[in-house]
Amino acid sequence: MERMQMQELLLGLQLPELDRLTQLLHSVPASALVGLGALTAIFTYWLATRPRAIKPPCDLQHQSEEVEGGGHRSMIPDSPKLLTHYHEDAKTLYEAFQRGLRITGDGPFLGYRLPNQPYKWLSYREVTTRAEHLGSGLLSQGCLPNPDQFIGVFAQNRPEWLISELACYTYSMVVVPLYDTLGPDAIRHIINTAEISTVICDKPEKAKVLVENVEKKDTLSLKRIIIMDQFDLELVEWGKKCGVHIQALKDVEDLGKEHYKKPVPPRPDDLSIVCFTSGTTGNPKGVMLTHGNVVADFAGFLKVTDKVIFPNQDDVLISFLPLAHMFERLIEAVVYCHGGRIGFFQGDIRLLSDDMKALRPTIFPVVPRLLNRMYDKIFSQANSPVKRWLLNFAAKRKGAEVIGGIIRSDSIWDKIFFHRIQASLGGKLRMIITGAAPTSPTVLSFLRAALGCQVYEAYGQTECTAGCTYTTPGDWTSGHVGAPLPCNLIKLVDVPEKNYFASKGEGEVCVKGPNVFKGYLKDPDKTAETLDANEWLHTGDIGKWLPNGTLRIIDRKKHIFKLAQGEYISPEKIENIYIRSEPVSQLYVHGDSLQSCLVGIVVPDAEVLPSWAQKKGLEGCYNDLCKNVELKKAILDDMVRLGKASGLHSFEQVKDIYIHNEMFSIQNGLLTPTLKAKRPELKEYFKLQIEQLYNNISM
Repeated sequence: MERMQMQELLLGLQLPELDRLTQLLHSVPASALVGLGALTAIFTYWLATRPRAIKPPCDLQHQSEEVEGGGHRSMIPDSPKLLTHYHEDAKTLYEAFQRGLRITGDGPFLGYRLPNQPYKWLSYREVTTRAEHLGSGLLSQGCLPNPDQFIGVFAQNRPEWLISELACYTYSMVVVPLYDTLGPDAIRHIINTAEISTVICDKPEKAKVLVENVEKKDTLSLKRIIIMDQFDLELVEWGKKCGVHIQALKDVEDLGKEHYKKPVPPRPDDLSIVCFTSGTTGNPKGVMLTHGNVVADFAGFLKVTDKVIFPNQDDVLISFLPLAHMFERLIEAVVYCHGGRIGFFQGDIRLLSDDMKALRPTIFPVVPRLLNRMYDKIFSQANSPVKRWLLNFAAKRKGAEVIGGIIRSDSIWDKIFFHRIQASLGGKLRMIITGAAPTSPTVLSFLRAALGCQVYEAYGQTECTAGCTYTTPGDWTSGHVGAPLPCNLIKLVDVPEKNYFASKGEGEVCVKGPNVFKGYLKDPDKTAETLDANEWLHTGDIGKWLPNGTLRIIDRKKHIFKLAQGEYISPEKIENIYIRSEPVSQLYVHGDSLQSCLVGIVVPDAEVLPSWAQKKGLEGCYNDLCKNVELKKAILDDMVRLGKASGLHSFEQVKDIYIHNEMFSIQNGLLTPTLKAKRPELKEYFKLQIEQLYNNISM
């Protein structure tokens, strides 16, 4: 290689690449670097072995384009036609599983573990056999092999959940998930709306709740409960008195083995699931999704990523997000369609890291709240200004590689700073997918650098199966939710009352495509509100097109109110700004038309607060700090500072806050199962504190 050519190459290198070349040169004895020939040989070797950037599947400056009718489509497909499926032999979820079975035969499929034990595995063939036996057992007791037959599943994530689901699909029946975090009223509502006669549940405690409802004559349709775990005869007798037949799951499988029925596979247009959305107000609505809806959605996901990270038989997914929600179910379907494995957590989120170390997953679906906790924990352990500076410095250097398209876990920054973080997640992750809520750009950028794997962000809702936009491989910038999936179009429509107009590239996000639901079960009025005459799904979210064709979610249409002077307020937009305050873990912004200003309820981060307070010259334990007036003022000042920097009007800024020392949670009824704030419940829960805040302001 000529000296001039080498100089030109060196001048064109990115900073992280120069780092690596320098490391390589330092590893060679000085005596070996005699003459240009040795240097040329080393440089040539380095060029051949340096990490390669991911090649994006489309021009990252042109990720979507407008089509006739006003919608935007993905630039990734070979044709403008919307994807309905990816594999010709997988057009239903039943066929997707059968495809995985053909790929792996008797290979491992579903894994579970006891405390301090390795994972044990059921094979694809075992799961197939058990699903057919369970389905046959249901049919032999009067269930019908068609999409009008709804089967309730009331269980935490475990192998029997998927066995029950596949039993339904094998005989064209429909799964209706139940989950106790919805509350007793919602469970009764679901059973009655779907007219469920059979529920498969995991624990006798849940069966008792169901029997009690029947005894009170609140759920007259329920006639059979099948329990996965052991139970006593008293429960059987109680059920008998109430007209409910209680059986063990194994007994139903044995019955099906004795009276085996040939599979009755579904068609793509048949219902596969009625997924009741948790909702932040009112009763949950039953989203009707066909097999074709789900297959189209995961076809879009596969098409976006197929050139860079295609799922395979070696993939392992850790299952801990509730199977009652479509985000988790969709990713699991992608895994089993390609012969991969699914390992279930033990059921305790506090043991998730232990489960991941034992399982060593390659695919990790998460929600932003978990990423935020991970980020906070990393920085809380860097317990001095020097350590924090070094961690940020390393993340910026590694982040320069990420922005350049290089994703790896073997850089010098990984070896010095990030290998422990990666090891705590099993050390083999190659894909993280986050959805269900917005992710902080700061958190996303840091974790993309620190975790050494591809981190994708999805946006969507149950009504479009799960996702309708997705990060384009190679675009590792943050602050947006990616481009439309190849299975759907997206358009923005005017929201004049909030001054958003499609002509300015802003408006309500609407979705159209084969992944869009068929309507709400037995609720034509709510269906008509959400799904218009031209089959566009109106999401209620406000989006903005960015110049490169990606979408940014900037607001929410629904949760708006007027202040006393008539100004429109979108509390979620304000909350998304304030949540970036370092000590703030959760918050609720409140206002109404009888008040002239906003107030807020703030839950500080227990791990971050003490060190943050110390910088302000304040000492004390978490509970004491939460009562400290000076600390409250410091947090309020920081929130207002962020609001000003983000362009909030003065009437959009909170005038006072109350510091609360307990997290909003599913258990205390302040969060939905998808970890969204339940605004009416928060308003009622903090009624006295809100009144006191307004009294203080008016004094």
